[in-house]
Amino acid sequence: MLLAKDYPKAEPGKSPVRPVSAQANDDVEDLISGQAVPTPKSRARRKAQDTLAAAQAPAAAKPVAAVPSVAEQAGQPARKTTKQGKQNWPEAAPAQAKLRETDADQPHPAKHKPVEVTIKSSTSRKADRSGATKVFVLDTNVLMHDPTSLFRFEEHDVYLPMMTLEELDNHKKGMSEVARNARQVSRTLDALIANVDDDAIESGIPLSKLGNKDAKGRLLFQTRLNSAALPEGLPSGKADNQILGVVRALEQQMAGRAIVLVSKDINMRIKARAIGLPAEDYFNDHVLEDTDLLYSGIVQLPDDFWDKHGKDVESWQENKNGSSATYYRVTGPLIPTLLVNQFVFLEPKDGQSPLYAQVKSINGKTAVLQTLRDYSHNKNNVWGITARNREQNFALNLLMNPEVDFVTLLGQAGTGKTLLALAAGLAQVLETKLYNEIIVTRVTVPVGEDIGFLPGTEEEKMSPWMGAFDDNLEVLMKSDGDAGDWGRAATQDLIRSRIKIKSLNFMRGRTFVNKFLIIDEAQNLTPKQMKTLVTRAGPGTKILCLGNIAQIDTPYLTEGSSGLTYVVDRFKGWSHGGHVTLARGERSRLADHASDVL
Repeated sequence: MLLAKDYPKAEPGKSPVRPVSAQANDDVEDLISGQAVPTPKSRARRKAQDTLAAAQAPAAAKPVAAVPSVAEQAGQPARKTTKQGKQNWPEAAPAQAKLRETDADQPHPAKHKPVEVTIKSSTSRKADRSGATKVFVLDTNVLMHDPTSLFRFEEHDVYLPMMTLEELDNHKKGMSEVARNARQVSRTLDALIANVDDDAIESGIPLSKLGNKDAKGRLLFQTRLNSAALPEGLPSGKADNQILGVVRALEQQMAGRAIVLVSKDINMRIKARAIGLPAEDYFNDHVLEDTDLLYSGIVQLPDDFWDKHGKDVESWQENKNGSSATYYRVTGPLIPTLLVNQFVFLEPKDGQSPLYAQVKSINGKTAVLQTLRDYSHNKNNVWGITARNREQNFALNLLMNPEVDFVTLLGQAGTGKTLLALAAGLAQVLETKLYNEIIVTRVTVPVGEDIGFLPGTEEEKMSPWMGAFDDNLEVLMKSDGDAGDWGRAATQDLIRSRIKIKSLNFMRGRTFVNKFLIIDEAQNLTPKQMKTLVTRAGPGTKILCLGNIAQIDTPYLTEGSSGLTYVVDRFKGWSHGGHVTLARGERSRLADHASDVL
């Protein structure tokens, strides 16, 4: 393993040299002469490199912008949030820009955090630089993943091969989410081609026909048989290979236009790039490029916060929800970066008293901060549970606040998400009677092989999935030893009578009034399913979404496209919603160590 100081460094004024292995892959060895013969792809690349070198000859002193490394991506702003046709890449950083340096005397770490970087094809980047519109060939899985994807490509054209329509027809039967999406796409296509002449289908149908003003391109169908030959060895009857053949034929028919295949299938994109066809993922479902940028709900204030923001500070006290709170009105340069209901804390190192507060309102550079109730003290316990760390205290302030209707809690295993949610629910259902009952639901996605159908009623079928809640109920139902067996049994019956376990399959059309709704394992929900659940809330209902985006079991969902990531990003800053990312595990020292080393 090389040390960081031993790696070759790029010198200003010189183009980055491609690795020898990458250059060797451009040429093909002639079996007869044994000499390297350039392929059409390598000739085109070398011609482009010669053109680039000629264009840069007058400004030889200007360094060539190299591909950003992982360190540069961490230190420089990432490219802006994408739509499929408009992905704005940041300009190359100046040569004197400071990058995060690695200690040259230390070897590179053995493990690196996987960084999800979406790379556009060279064909797409070239079209972006020239300002030309592209033709996106859609794979079937894109339409079944997002039925509105036809209208997400802005000014670019959308091309549907005949095999895509054939596969849509094969998947339209059934009651699954995929079947519903396939039927929705078919109805949309039927509305687009209604009252259109055959000649118009050949030239393209405006995608803005149905009122989607953002879609300024045209919809093109495959109207003739393509004769483009694929490399020998690829089975011609397979659907994926037929779509690849359509992309190859379009490059010949529409010479001069950028043809890009869009697919959610990773292997399909790999196969396309292997035979020289541009292919990309569908970006529009990604909420964030990097989940490290996800809103955490917590901000640590700088040590000089009161020096810069305490000049004209005002303070007063109010009694709300049975407790007294102190309010501060502060003004300063940090305020515009905060959000409503965001938690702020300041822990001075010189022995002064710390500040734990929540942003209640923001007006320009002025904000009102409310101090928090200390749930780490035993006198403020919630159903016998006290906060063990700072983040749990923040979470309980959200869970016990009747003004907050929507709460999201993120955190790894053992951070106390389920226990805090259940304790807050029991306290507000049985003690303060703010809600009628607790409703618990979760996605039934197995980790391993499915065990088949389960017998019994809806709640009996859901009970194997609710083992986490049963474990936490055992902790919460520990009552006084003086109560005796009868007292404990009565308490358990009362608690279980107020907790209902429901399946997601029967949520559509329901309305929950005065309920405490807990959605567990919410990271396995798609944004559409999350919208279906959150819109079930009636008057007086509180919804909690719990999950860990590092443990996604649903196929085709990633950390960036999960429904939990979606609602955290969209609800931030709402005055009746709140979010906390729990950082410390409190399950046991064994669980904490396993989370770190495994």
